[in-house]
Amino acid sequence: MQQVILGLLILHGPLSLYAVQRLFQQGVSLFYSASFGSIQRALKQLAEQELATIAEAGGDARGTRPYTVTDAGHRAWREWMLSPISGSDVEKIALARTFFLGLLPDTAERRQVLDTIRARVAADLAELEGVARGVDASEIAPDFTDVFQFQRATLDYGLRSNRLALEWCDDLTARLDD
Repeated sequence: MQQVILGLLILHGPLSLYAVQRLFQQGVSLFYSASFGSIQRALKQLAEQELATIAEAGGDARGTRPYTVTDAGHRAWREWMLSPISGSDVEKIALARTFFLGLLPDTAERRQVLDTIRARVAADLAELEGVARGVDASEIAPDFTDVFQFQRATLDYGLRSNRLALEWCDDLTARLDD
């Protein structure tokens, strides 16, 4: 979540906690949901890590103080954008990086991000295809055919969604070439 917040701070300039929450509600929550408390904790951690600063005084009438991304925060965000995708929440990370892709000024870096997303999706798809081959080659006991058909349907969903994600990556990459 910290990287998403850094992206918002880079994109929109200094933001209060309430402004960050509003931006989550107005669009980021389509791919990355977060509670008020988790946003608050993430902003506090960003300030503690010196990736963002918080105004000591001022703010608006409600007493909110804006957070501003630091140079170290810019570097950390860029490193995150260009790093390999790890973990199990590939879709959330891929969408977050794509959401902020326009902040990278260099087309080669944008392509690198898309290539990284595509490589991870392709690897996940290959793994699912291997699972599907194994499942389809196994013999299903007659008592479990009803159960199996729906379990296989969940695997099919994963296969289809990864194939769609590959197509989506290819479309975005083609747009970079235009």
